Amino acid sequence: MTSKSVATALTLYRSRTLTLEQAATVGGCSTAQLEESARAFAPTPGEAHADD
Repeated sequence: MTSKSVATALTLYRSRTLTLEQAATVGGCSTAQLEESARAFAPTPGEAHADD
């Protein structure tokens, strides 16, 4: 698992291109690891969202 593959997986999951399970497979990590990464990189209040 590389941080680049996890970042790619997070992007695909957040854009609803892949399910959590599929994105974890792409990222080479478990769903729990991907969820943890998603929380760690969650936008802070007031930060613009990519889909806004």
